[in-house]
Amino acid sequence: MRFYQQLLAAVSFGVLAMSASVNVAASPANPQVGSDYRVLEQAQPTEAAGNKVEVIEFFWFDCPHCAAWDPSLTAWVKKQGDKINFKKVPVAFRDTFVPQQKLYYALEAMGRAEELAPKIFHAIHVENQRVNTDKTILAYIEKAGVDKQKFLDLYNSFGVQTKARRAAQLQEAYKVDGVPMIAIDGRFVTSPSVVGVALANQPESMQQAAALQVMDHLVNKVAAEKSGAPAAKKK
Repeated sequence: MRFYQQLLAAVSFGVLAMSASVNVAASPANPQVGSDYRVLEQAQPTEAAGNKVEVIEFFWFDCPHCAAWDPSLTAWVKKQGDKINFKKVPVAFRDTFVPQQKLYYALEAMGRAEELAPKIFHAIHVENQRVNTDKTILAYIEKAGVDKQKFLDLYNSFGVQTKARRAAQLQEAYKVDGVPMIAIDGRFVTSPSVVGVALANQPESMQQAAALQVMDHLVNKVAAEKSGAPAAKKK
């Protein structure tokens, strides 16, 4: 097995170890702490204004599970509308991940991250392109019709490097050891891998859907707390 395949397996499924003990009463409709999500020992500050709920996705472009989940997650985010403040944070488990962090933040600064992120996933996981080094990233950017010089200026800028360092700090603060991972309101963490422990024999698509249900529950819980109203009970 190639090094990247080994690394993908270790990173993408690392979260599974956090939930070795599964509460049999847990389900996406009745999420339980420890089996469907976990609570951070130290809550992190959030940037969501007013009653909005902050939702962060920690991801890696080379992760096949991040790529597989991206369409459903994107649809979920759109469905939430103004209820949440959503942002993506590219992780760096190794120094070799940093170019993709810079890729994402440079595109974000250009206002093109939302448009091109799904296309980058497709290029990597469907077309088998390498888009993970300075050279291969620039080659992809040129083919994608992005202004090469503007991209390079941002890619190498202090601002993008600062965001990459901040992403590493967030990754550490949230104890991210596998992707994709979702953090809600600086307190709760879940993912298809976490929820999937109780659904080990189910297809990945079902684990993804279950994770979105848990996210619905947590967002509603936090929104109710912010508004001072009791959380709506599921019918």
